[in-house]
Formats: sequence, C-alpha cells, structure tokens
Amino acid sequence: MDKNTTSTGNSTGESATVAFIDLSGFSAIADVYGDASAIQVLEIFERMVGEALSAYDPPIKWIGDEAMLSFPEPEMAIQALGRLLHACRQEPRLPLTRTGVNHGPVIRRSNDLFGSTVNIAARIASLASPGQLLATQPVADASAAKGISLRDLGKVAIRSVANEISLYEIELAPSPDPAWIDPVCKMHAPYEAYRRERPEGPWFCSPRCAEAYRRSPQTYPLRR
Repeated sequence: MDKNTTSTGNSTGESATVAFIDLSGFSAIADVYGDASAIQVLEIFERMVGEALSAYDPPIKWIGDEAMLSFPEPEMAIQALGRLLHACRQEPRLPLTRTGVNHGPVIRRSNDLFGSTVNIAARIASLASPGQLLATQPVADASAAKGISLRDLGKVAIRSVANEISLYEIELAPSPDPAWIDPVCKMHAPYEAYRRERPEGPWFCSPRCAEAYRRSPQTYPLRR
C-alpha cells in the first residue's frame, strides 16, 4: 500500500473542532411536498449557514442537506454554532436541525478533512434528535466553562468505534417541545401561523403531513 500512496497535499499533526449539521426532516419534505419544495428549503438553509457564519469564515462542505464545518478550537465552534442554531430556530420555513460536534486530530487533504475525529462527528450527528446538538467531552468542557447548559448522556456506542464515547447534549438554542414537532417534516411550532386542529395526538404543520402520517405512521416514529 505504501508504495502506491503519496503524502503530497496532506497535513497531519493538526487538531480541529468538526461539526455536522443537517435538516432532520429534509427527506420527508421531498417525499411529501416534492423535490422542488425540498430544494427551496435547502437553499434557505444554505443561505442561513453562510450568513450566520460569515464572521467566522469556517470551511463549509455540503453533503446533500448536511453541512460539515471545522473550527480551530471548541470555543469558536460553540460561538458560531450558537449563532447559527438560534437563527435556524427563528426561521419558520426550516425543520429542526440535528448537530454533532467533536474535537481531535485530523488529516487535512487539500481543502477537506479526514480521520476518526471527522467520522465520529458525523455519526454523532446521525444520533441526534430533531433540535438536538450532541458533542464529545472537549466540546462539553468548553461549553461548561462558558456557563452553557448541558446534559451528560453517559457512554454511548458509536458505529465502527471500538470504545464507547461520552456524549453530552449542549443547549445552544432552546430545546424544542416534543409535543410541537411534526413527526413527518420535523417542523416545530407553535408559530403564529400554525394551529393545532386536534387537542390530542401529534401536531402537524399541514394537512399533507397529517395525511402522510395517517397512511404510514411507522415511517415517521415519534421521537424527541
């Protein structure tokens, strides 16, 4: 293997705080409302990511509806993500986001990052519930030092990682109320424009989401 590889353009011995953030209901929006509507939501999200992070100028890599961001240290990541997540929660056209953050050694190749730190951040994001930010110990420590509310989730098994990892939920934006999360598109209410048609059961942002859930409730499990 070594004789067929080259280190040209690669940089080791570097650390970074890596974050993955995506739209939790994006696939369902495409399924229920169509690809054109999903692309409009994605364009809003892309613009908001660019605007909220313009002062921090992090590298941004897009993977579908997911943005991969990197920062030099956890403190900057917390500050930047706090601004972004607050902005996303105030935008009624966006579903709730899911975020995973990790800090550690990375390998830089051209304008991209690789290594276990990146892989773990991505897998943490996939474990997050709508509206939730999950992070590892270094990010939690930096958050606690700033007085940010967090919750210790204990040791968690991560796919393809030998040892369990300590995870924390960090509240950079107000925690969503599960009763007001549409189980289909993961929009969150109440906003002034939304009303609950029935006093019990899941809340839906529209009759189309309600009908999608009625047809196939197992496709849209109720979760935080």
